[in-house]
Amino acid sequence: MFTPTRAAGLDRLTAFLPRAGRAYADLRNLDLPGHPHVSALSPWLRHRLVTEAEVIDATLRAHPRGAEKFLAEVWWRTYWKGWLELRPSVWTAYRQGLQAALNRLAVEPGLAARAEAAMLGETGIDGFDHWAQELIATGYLHNHARMWFASIWIFTLRLPWELGADFFLRHLIDGDPASNTLSWRWVGGLHTPGKTYLATAENIAANTRGRFRPEGLVPNAPPLPMQPLPAPHPAPEGDRLDLTAPTLLLVTEEDLCPEILLDQGLRPRAVAVLTDVAGRSPLAVAGPVRQFTERAISDALTRLGAPEAPRFGPNDLSALLDHAGREGVTQIATPYAATGPIASALDRLARLTIPQGLRFARVLRDHDRLAWPHATHGFFRFREAVTG
Repeated sequence: MFTPTRAAGLDRLTAFLPRAGRAYADLRNLDLPGHPHVSALSPWLRHRLVTEAEVIDATLRAHPRGAEKFLAEVWWRTYWKGWLELRPSVWTAYRQGLQAALNRLAVEPGLAARAEAAMLGETGIDGFDHWAQELIATGYLHNHARMWFASIWIFTLRLPWELGADFFLRHLIDGDPASNTLSWRWVGGLHTPGKTYLATAENIAANTRGRFRPEGLVPNAPPLPMQPLPAPHPAPEGDRLDLTAPTLLLVTEEDLCPEILLDQGLRPRAVAVLTDVAGRSPLAVAGPVRQFTERAISDALTRLGAPEAPRFGPNDLSALLDHAGREGVTQIATPYAATGPIASALDRLARLTIPQGLRFARVLRDHDRLAWPHATHGFFRFREAVTG
């Protein structure tokens, strides 16, 4: 369903653009086999094989007016990234909550059995079981199905939301720390205080064209208990790239269009990869997620003319620095990675470069630099600010 190359992502974008206007606005909520009414660009966008800025630009050229609904979905991805980047403690709290939930599974056999049934699609709830199995089989779910699934998980099955978010992050090819974590929080009433999302049998039946009509869903969705939202940090500005320094270009799965640095004039002496797919969860990340990411990295390396570039994990940072030393570089440069496992690894790497006398540059895209500072409140205020 998803070929992990930049060329395939651009082809998908080109094929979808004629339907990005009125057709998308009218039919985007329908969850039908094959997902014919949505772009399904998210796996490429999540890894930035294709960028949000490229999709927005192409859509506006194809539809100067009338594609607002589709453009809003693209801006949501930028908003989520920016919102979490200004509040990284929310990601830390999610990881802590997930570990607490996993600890509960070890001592509460009833909870463990209910969670396992939900993840295997064996609850007996029409639609929900199908989506669990579809997710495992394909690594993808329609956005509306994700909302229904999260709502049923939290309010009808009364399972810890962090376990559901982790289930998605382990299996979604487009699983992103910001979009995934904050979407689950939004459903549970933890993002916009007091606002939750309630899945209803009528809405599910209408938007699946009668494929599913679950029985026994709860009639209300009271917000989960929450801590006050942290105040936003200043938005990152990124680092200046020294184009004269012998440089190792570091590629990560967070941004697989590293050509952004070449476009600025960088001519790297060497290329390497830092990857941490396993770091997305304490549990095993699904095969389709690992395979897509590994092949997407290979595509980026091929485009850079460095298909044999060495790959390092978060526990190999000393080896990465040794490699940089052997290559004789004085700078390591990488596209900026938003909050998540790779960003944490880059933070550690940055600290290690100091005693080595290496310059470390995380280069922020203009799209993020201009948009993220506006992710201080809700989406609609954000979108008004970034689109004028």
